[in-house]
Amino acid sequence: MRLFLAINLPSPVVAAIDHEAAALRAAAPALRWIPPAKWHLTVRFIGEQPLERLGAIRDAVDAATSRHPEAPLAIGGVGAFPNFRRARIVWIGVAPDPRLEMLHHDIESACVASGMEHEGRPFRPHVTIARVPPGVDEGQLRALSRAARAVRYSEVIDASSVDLMASELAPDGPRYRLLHSSPLAAAVRHQ
Repeated sequence: MRLFLAINLPSPVVAAIDHEAAALRAAAPALRWIPPAKWHLTVRFIGEQPLERLGAIRDAVDAATSRHPEAPLAIGGVGAFPNFRRARIVWIGVAPDPRLEMLHHDIESACVASGMEHEGRPFRPHVTIARVPPGVDEGQLRALSRAARAVRYSEVIDASSVDLMASELAPDGPRYRLLHSSPLAAAVRHQ
């Protein structure tokens, strides 16, 4: 199974971002816009794993999240990797926060301790909303950059869990399926 760990966004947040993204979609219709139901903050990509490893992965993530309070996610701003002129990914930003950074660090450590390779790239929290196919007209990218500057959406929410997700490849794009939710410590106390 192809797996990743994510913080899934609440439906009202997804709806608000989707509303703001309408201007972005109009500015650059040639991009591959990701359906809002698939928007999430990737905490860690795991990759292909045999089915028998699911229990160990779930236990490792449960142990890591149980030591952390709910993490604030300050969502807002639109950007592109590496930049709008050479964009490959368009994203909604998530501001760095020490609690989110520590959560990511402890999840990475738990994954490595359970036998996975160290991911080795910096954690840049974001929510991918579009992919840029090769050959997109530069005019659309300039229009997208202008539209991005006009987006004023911002919100702070508390992440209460890290979800183990399966990504199943299909002709119309990947399908995501929730396999397990690992609550953060404060969320456990509220139950």
